[in-house]
Amino acid sequence: MISRWPDSDRMRIGSYVASLDLRNLKSRTCYQQVLHSFQDIVERHGMLDQQALQAWLRELASRWATSTLLHRTRIIDRFLDHLLATGAIDHNPVEALREACHIKQSMPIWRALISCNPEQALARLRQPKPFGSVLGEVMAEHVAMMRRRGYKYTSQPVRLLQFDRFLQLNPQLETEPLSVMNNDRSMGGHERQP
Repeated sequence: MISRWPDSDRMRIGSYVASLDLRNLKSRTCYQQVLHSFQDIVERHGMLDQQALQAWLRELASRWATSTLLHRTRIIDRFLDHLLATGAIDHNPVEALREACHIKQSMPIWRALISCNPEQALARLRQPKPFGSVLGEVMAEHVAMMRRRGYKYTSQPVRLLQFDRFLQLNPQLETEPLSVMNNDRSMGGHERQP
């Protein structure tokens, strides 16, 4: 059995690159270079976390143009997914950041991590959790029910998600009746007249 990652003999990188069936020698070399540089950083850092990702980006930013570096993050993304799927790692820090920000793509995460102030950039990325408001569960169940009944139900969920985000951004409305929530939304969240 191959040891968990990072493995000192780097067999995981070799077997992963071989499994990709890259026909071009230049591509294989590029993948190996990127993955070995990443493992070097993780080994030096001692932990696979956000700081290790940032350290890798900082180190390679001096060698590659930003566009090249961001393109190479895709290699790291796929490798981390592979390691997670094979049980070589317990968590994928990029996936954890995506989940924390409630976004599906990895590239915005990498762009935030390479920025001058990663924490601030990640904070700007954070989206409210879909159907995470006080009424979110009811709205999500309604959408699921309508779809089970055979309706396409595509534009209505978008409006419900907008309303859900509004409620999450205005937590003072949680205890108000629905009629007040709707009035506040139509008035842009301003205080109601007595």
